Amino acid sequence: MSYEDVFAAWSADPEGFWLRAAEDVAWFEPPKTAHETGKGWFPDGKVNACHAAVDAHVEAGYGGQVAIYYDSPVTSTKRQITYGELQRDVSAFAAGLSELGVGQGGRVLIYMPMIPEAVVAMLATARLGAIHSVVFGGFAARELAKRVDDFAPDVLVTASCGIEPNRKIPYLPLVDEALAMSAHPPAKVIIKQRPEQDVAIRPGRDLDYEEIIAQGGTTPCTPCPSTDPLYVLYTSGTTGAPKGVVRDIGSYVTALKWSMSHIYSAQPGETYWAASDIGWVVGHSYIVYGPLVNCCATVLYEGKPVGTPDAGAMWRVIEEYNVTVAFTAPTAVRAIKREDPSASHVGKYDLRQLRYLFLAGERADPDTVEWVADALKVPVIDHWWQTELGWPALSAFPGLGDTKVHIGAAGRPVPGYAFDILDEDAKPVPRGESGAIVIRMPLPPGAMTGLWNSPGRFEEQYLSHFPGYYLTGDAGFMDEDGFVFVMGRTDDVMNVAGHRLSTGAIEEVIAAHPAVAECAVVGAADDLKGQVPVAFVVLKADVVVTETLEQELIISVRQEVGAVASFKRVYRSSALPKTRSGKILRKTIRSLVDDKPFDVPATIDNADAIDAVRDAITPTPRSS
Repeated sequence: MSYEDVFAAWSADPEGFWLRAAEDVAWFEPPKTAHETGKGWFPDGKVNACHAAVDAHVEAGYGGQVAIYYDSPVTSTKRQITYGELQRDVSAFAAGLSELGVGQGGRVLIYMPMIPEAVVAMLATARLGAIHSVVFGGFAARELAKRVDDFAPDVLVTASCGIEPNRKIPYLPLVDEALAMSAHPPAKVIIKQRPEQDVAIRPGRDLDYEEIIAQGGTTPCTPCPSTDPLYVLYTSGTTGAPKGVVRDIGSYVTALKWSMSHIYSAQPGETYWAASDIGWVVGHSYIVYGPLVNCCATVLYEGKPVGTPDAGAMWRVIEEYNVTVAFTAPTAVRAIKREDPSASHVGKYDLRQLRYLFLAGERADPDTVEWVADALKVPVIDHWWQTELGWPALSAFPGLGDTKVHIGAAGRPVPGYAFDILDEDAKPVPRGESGAIVIRMPLPPGAMTGLWNSPGRFEEQYLSHFPGYYLTGDAGFMDEDGFVFVMGRTDDVMNVAGHRLSTGAIEEVIAAHPAVAECAVVGAADDLKGQVPVAFVVLKADVVVTETLEQELIISVRQEVGAVASFKRVYRSSALPKTRSGKILRKTIRSLVDDKPFDVPATIDNADAIDAVRDAITPTPRSS
């Protein structure tokens, strides 16, 4: 069936469409009801995410098939873990958690690097019908403490350290400091001792991960109501009160299973690689649950797109593990392009098995998409979704034989998502005109069911602005062919002397300059015009900077966007602050420009990036 046929089938009978999709999932009790207002999707089904992702495949005879390829250039370690081996370790760890009192509805917080034991901890928690919350290992103690207090875990699972290309990051001091700050610290901490850093076990509180596995305990998968929570994931960029997105079990695995074949075209037994981190939504959906539910091999990569050891790292992994579909963030591609603008590393590897490269996490500028498509000679598909949505909402559909893209667009709506573009009075705008991007309710399977520990906050934040719609917080437009162009967050729309301008439109022009690796445009306060755009650019590694660069960029914006933009200032920075998902923290940059206070997620690399932006604005030595 074509994309048009499938979308029409969903539009005509949404509940029948999703009941048919649910048939591809291994249920304990298949649902008979698709959706019930107030209860959610598949309210009468019983399921377990670990069973759907692991045990069902072992029971079907695929226990010897590779489930995880672990590749860690920062530790020179590689492992292959079969579905049978994964089931053994997950069952043993679940038995250990059970002995600590974790059961159905219990809570486990996971603060770990990109190692297989993190995936084991996630699946073991799910096996028990408990709820996990993965916190990216780069968060500092204060941010970890916020999440501990909001989630109130029964057990915390961590590792002795994380590994960066040039340093180790001891985790236990961060954990100890966070728990000392917390009002609700867990009674037990399980530690995976890594060879690179051994830590002392604190008697009475700490347990050794390997000792739990060595006990060889087993425990079956707990049948759970489909609408029970699977996990809580705190969104990137959280400030103040944590915002924990809650995902249910049955609708999530159903949506992921459908997307793996119909969107990504990944087939059981193939290797699918999401070059991301388990600490954010792409890692949950497309490193762990999506590929495993689809009986694929997934790649768990503990490294960087450049520097481990070079800009060919991504292509090496694709060749070595026979990756057929890959997924990364535009930031990663820009980093590769910055180090290797001629794509010389691509020719060193046999990439014939790669069918598609997907991009998401931030806006993919046309120059980046065209560069990597030309280098790889495969379709490069930008697609769009959010932590709150859990899986793609805009895309092309290779699994349906549809690879149509409009450069600069995030794709067409995925079945399940009905998009509109509205003005501030909640009226639809004509095709081609910008407005707020919204999705008609109800949201499809796999989307958030609420915010943890915050009754009413979901409705207030996402549903109250435009009644009957979910507010994405993004601005953009839809063209005549139904492709949606996501141009930036609604708070990234500037008001320049009464003219509303998208920062994304200006960024697109700047990013097309051959010297620019990546850029961010923000609206700086201006006494005369309210706001004026200023740009921060990171240049490619091999660029010889000329005195005319700023003027070239100003002229380009004037020609492409118009003089109305009043664009007159370019700052050169060595880095830009970002969320872990790769989204540039434009609000933080804007606060720096306007000399206003700000809060920022305390990820490892942001302090240096913020200093780089400060230096770009005021290139004078600061006292230490």
